Amino acid sequence: MAPLLSSQSSSVSLPSLSALLLLVSLQCHVASSALLYSLKHHHNSIHHQRPMIHANQTNCAMFVGTWVHDDTYPLYQSSSCPIIDPQFNCKMFGRPDSDYLKYRWRPLNCELPRFNGVEFLMQMKGKTIMFVGDSLGKNQWQSLICMIYATVPQTQTQMVRGMPLSTFRFLDYGVTISFYKAPFLVEVDVAQGKKILRLEEVDGNGDPWRNADVLSFNTGHWWTHVGALQGWDYVELGGKYYQDMDRLTALERGLKTWANWVDTNIDQSKTKVFFLGISPSHTNPNEWSSGVTTVTSKNCYGETAPISSSGTAYPGVFPEQMKVVDIVIREMRNPAYLMDITMLSALRKDAHPSVYSGDLSPAQRANPDYSDCSHWCLPGLPDAWNELFYTALFY
Repeated sequence: MAPLLSSQSSSVSLPSLSALLLLVSLQCHVASSALLYSLKHHHNSIHHQRPMIHANQTNCAMFVGTWVHDDTYPLYQSSSCPIIDPQFNCKMFGRPDSDYLKYRWRPLNCELPRFNGVEFLMQMKGKTIMFVGDSLGKNQWQSLICMIYATVPQTQTQMVRGMPLSTFRFLDYGVTISFYKAPFLVEVDVAQGKKILRLEEVDGNGDPWRNADVLSFNTGHWWTHVGALQGWDYVELGGKYYQDMDRLTALERGLKTWANWVDTNIDQSKTKVFFLGISPSHTNPNEWSSGVTTVTSKNCYGETAPISSSGTAYPGVFPEQMKVVDIVIREMRNPAYLMDITMLSALRKDAHPSVYSGDLSPAQRANPDYSDCSHWCLPGLPDAWNELFYTALFY
């Protein structure tokens, strides 16, 4: 926990709380500055850019393609995986349909290799994989463990849950797969009961990241939360404090801090670094109900099939956060490998927990307005992210 506001912090000498509040009132008319103007102009200038497409060593455009029905899926059953959180465990909490489990991602110009959990463990023997980010990164972390565990159900394992670090070990192979909760990637301090998002500091967050052999980062959703879900009381930038600022500007500054930390602290000849693109939400049926005048739901509730389209045109409005991610990664000295899953995930309006989440009470599960249209069921879409991750790691 950070020191009190009246004490000395690691970066600046902070004023008293009353002085801070006065400072905020003078500074924070939504962070008006030449910096914000220039960054917003920068965002507007790339508004019509196509998202970055990556290829692996075989020149397979892995992130452009289509979803195909495949009866050999899913790769595991939720009942046989020991790690799935209730919020992702849709079958346990009553989801009645199963077609959403039967889709495989097929890139336009290649076929992905079939995921092989034993090969994954052999390739990573004695090594550590760490996912760092928010609950979408946790979604992917749990998916990967389930995919591997299904192939070696008799192997010895160990699970240690903690905050911010949780770790799952395949003991017979010496493979450690961890999740480190850091929704913003940069530091959030607590001082005199107030949460301060420090856009220019990674600090202690980064210490556990240094020794991983594979790092997979993600961020995005928490930057847009408002009200009770907002992750900060004040934002610190350049020694000044703001109650709020342009959210894309804040994201860009935070990501640049993260990118500089990776460039400075991670030797990418020894550690592979990935960044998971923005995972889209499906809260607006108008994005996939073109030409339909009557929409029966306000969100993803009741959706049981993907959007009927190939992954070459984005349905709906492309997430602004992804444009920021694209810019920052391009500007890194040693760019992270961008897992560009945004478009292919946007087609899967059927794959969210909706009301089939253990985080809801029975009364809430009876109300479509409580649908979770941001996270993903397991088994489900994050398994495809991990098939792509597997391909990028080993092929």
